[in-house]
Amino acid sequence: MSVSFVLEALVVLGCIVMGTRAGGVGVGLWGGLGTFVLVFVFGEAPGAPPAAAVAIILAVVTTAALMQAAGGIDWMVYVAAKVIESRPKQITLIAPLTAFAFCVGAGTGNIIYPLMPVIYDVAYRNHIRPSRPLTVTVVQSGIALAASPVSAAMAAMLTLTDVAPYNLGLTQILAITLPACVIGIVVTSIVVNRMWAELDDDPEVQAKIASGELLAPEALMATAAAPGTSAGVGTSDDANPAPVVGGAAPAPASAALTYTPAGRRSALAFFGGVIAIVLLGLFPGLRPSFTVGEETVALDMTNTIVLVMFVVGVLILFVGKPDVREVPEMSVFKAGMISAIALFGIAWLTATFIAAHETFIVETVGAWVTSWTFLFALAVFMVAALTTSQSTATRTIVPIGLAAGLAPGVVTGMWAGALGGVYTLPANGTQIAAANFDLTGTTKLGTKLLDHSFFVPMLVLSVTTIVVGAVIGAVFF
Repeated sequence: MSVSFVLEALVVLGCIVMGTRAGGVGVGLWGGLGTFVLVFVFGEAPGAPPAAAVAIILAVVTTAALMQAAGGIDWMVYVAAKVIESRPKQITLIAPLTAFAFCVGAGTGNIIYPLMPVIYDVAYRNHIRPSRPLTVTVVQSGIALAASPVSAAMAAMLTLTDVAPYNLGLTQILAITLPACVIGIVVTSIVVNRMWAELDDDPEVQAKIASGELLAPEALMATAAAPGTSAGVGTSDDANPAPVVGGAAPAPASAALTYTPAGRRSALAFFGGVIAIVLLGLFPGLRPSFTVGEETVALDMTNTIVLVMFVVGVLILFVGKPDVREVPEMSVFKAGMISAIALFGIAWLTATFIAAHETFIVETVGAWVTSWTFLFALAVFMVAALTTSQSTATRTIVPIGLAAGLAPGVVTGMWAGALGGVYTLPANGTQIAAANFDLTGTTKLGTKLLDHSFFVPMLVLSVTTIVVGAVIGAVFF
């Protein structure tokens, strides 16, 4: 092990740590600083910047933000809420699976925010501990992006594996991650459904009901036809500004959800684009071919995704008529731009480091991960936990695993589950929101970093998905 390798590795780790502390675009800025140090101080040739991944993110995020501005997210939330309410007794399974489907289709976990009051409301009315469906719904969004054709994490992964000698394209990745994630969610739901005390046996909840802080579930069910909004403490509505007695209003939470025909058309157009991308990945013959030298090659998936998304974006302009001036203000757009900047800097840094020491990595790190394959999953998990970014964890660790000689199918399967590490610490907005929406107090953020309600569900989901994904990847790919 050379001195330069150790010093450069410290630079990479230091920039990741400092970027994590800065958060957001700070991750990308520190990554750029690290690249500067490797190039100007250590004299390493700069690696290839992740232009393809950033191009995919920019195209997808712009189109998704157009859909959101047209009201497409509202329609998706409305549909998801109706599905969740249709099977109230199975909400611990139905809610996360429904949220998973829409996270996959939209390429973002932000869609679960407006679903949380619905999940809480349905669970509480049916005497189900709200922390059960809420925690599983939140942690599934950590791995859902590994099964989404239009997520930033998938964009990062695709540009790493859909090249020689790995040749693992979008449909192969989805064939590994989709079943692994679904099995992980089902197993986690079964486990979580047996965790903690039943709602009717929880002394803290029963004390709140006895004191009048919460209405009993029976009281909510008995008045379900009355006007109002979702359960809340001291809430009011426009028609009746007086606070609701007992801190709860009777109508189902989904009653307040609305959508427009333009929003529905925009969402369907976006989903159509997602389906088109999957089909084009599954059947390369559908893509145009070009002669390069003496070889005929089909259009690559990076350009395919970008072009399809731009076409869908123009279609949304016609069917949804969004105000394009509002696009930069959309939450999807803001989150996507932050992801693109963070990904660009950190990916450029790791690409420069790996290119400079590829031989050493293959000979040493390769031997470690070959002997103890779980180390790769642990590394992805830890970076995801520290950065709370699936795309950053992807571009930081996956290239090392591939360069070390791990089979791309196994890498992909373990990668999907390890992304769940983003919920290791109770610092994410979705975790905080879930705890706030749960008026019973059963969903807790904890006080000792790892004692929060999401930790065990996250571990079960991650480990299950890692194991199942690795098996699928090893057997079929």
